[in-house]
Amino acid sequence: MRTSLGRLILMFTVAWTVLTLFTLPGVRIATAKAAVGADPSDPPLIDLAGYNNLVAQYRGKAVMVNFWATWCVPCRTEYPEVVDLAKEYGPQGLSVIGVSLDEDHDMALVRRFLTTFHPDFPNYRQRSGIDPDAFYQGVNPQWRGTMPQTDFYARDGHMARFFIGDKPHDAFVQAIRLILAVPVGQERSDNKSIAGN
Repeated sequence: MRTSLGRLILMFTVAWTVLTLFTLPGVRIATAKAAVGADPSDPPLIDLAGYNNLVAQYRGKAVMVNFWATWCVPCRTEYPEVVDLAKEYGPQGLSVIGVSLDEDHDMALVRRFLTTFHPDFPNYRQRSGIDPDAFYQGVNPQWRGTMPQTDFYARDGHMARFFIGDKPHDAFVQAIRLILAVPVGQERSDNKSIAGN
């Protein structure tokens, strides 16, 4: 009888300890964070090869690619305008792509950012662990990581213009009209360098 009572007290003590541990605030938060993980709606990860493949898939279309991050104040100011321009010029043939340069630990901010601005265009995120300088210069040899960065691709697939840093609305409109003006199927007849800023 004593042995059964001892086992019962021991089991009760162990159960109470486990229950207490999992109801402590720090443990509950850590458990919740581990359970959240990646959200299926998170922007897909891309590296330079993935970016180049993505741009190649849009050949035949006028494309504006906007690189942004939640930690970049000018990006947060500019992004709503990018969303508005996508809505305005999408019916005229403009395709817009967003690429976040946020790190894995910023995903809660990225989700909130995208939920706030409701872009109706795809967004991707630079894969963590790659060489950012190689990524920047692979996208645009003149880009050194200044944010925001926006690239404009004509329908023939060449980069027709790019902006490093934030630009006024009129500059965006001019660049969009430039890439929309190249007719579908018309190839570039020269190798002129791209125009930046």
